[in-house]
Amino acid sequence: MTVAVLFARADSHYKALPDVEVYDMERDARTYDGPWPVVAHPPCRAWGRLRTFANPRPDERNLARLAVGLVREFGGVMEHPAGSTLWASQRLPLPGARDAYGGWTLAAPQLWWGHKAEKSTWFYIVGCEPGCIPTVPMVLGEATHVVQSRKRQDYRPHITKAEREHTPPELAAWLVELARRCKQNEETAT
Repeated sequence: MTVAVLFARADSHYKALPDVEVYDMERDARTYDGPWPVVAHPPCRAWGRLRTFANPRPDERNLARLAVGLVREFGGVMEHPAGSTLWASQRLPLPGARDAYGGWTLAAPQLWWGHKAEKSTWFYIVGCEPGCIPTVPMVLGEATHVVQSRKRQDYRPHITKAEREHTPPELAAWLVELARRCKQNEETAT
C-alpha cells in the first residue's frame, strides 16, 4: 500500500523507501487530497517549547492543523515534539487517552530508532489500535547528544539543526509501516 509522507525535508530518508509519495517543500503537502494514509511531520517551531524564540512563517501554524485533519481523514500518524501546544489547541488526546476520531498518542523518544539525542516525541495515531502497531524498539541508556543544553557538569554535545529536523532512517521505515496498518476514518471514506 502506498503511504503519503507530508512536510518532509527535501533530503528526506523517506525518498529511498518503496511505495511512498513524499510531499516536501517543492511538492507542497497542502495539495494532498488522499487517498492514502499519511505520515505527517508538520513544522513544530510555532508549537514547541521554544516557540517564543521562533520566527515561523505566518501560515506555519496552519500546516500542523492541516496535518491533524489529514491524519483524521485518511488514517496515519503525525509526529511532533512531546509537550507540543498543538495537542491542547486541536484537542488531541494526551498519552493514555482517546479522542472522538479513535486517535491516540504514543509517547516515545526518537533515540529508540537511532537518533543521537533522546528527542522526546509524541505520535498522534488514527486508524491503528495500540496492539497492532509495529514493534517499538525500546533502547535503554543515555543519548550521546542533546537537542539543546545549558552548560552543566553533564554537558553533552548538541545535535545540528539538520539533525533536529531529520527523521532517522529506522524511524522513517517504522512510521511508514505504521501508516500502512492504519485504516482511514470510515465516516469520511463514504
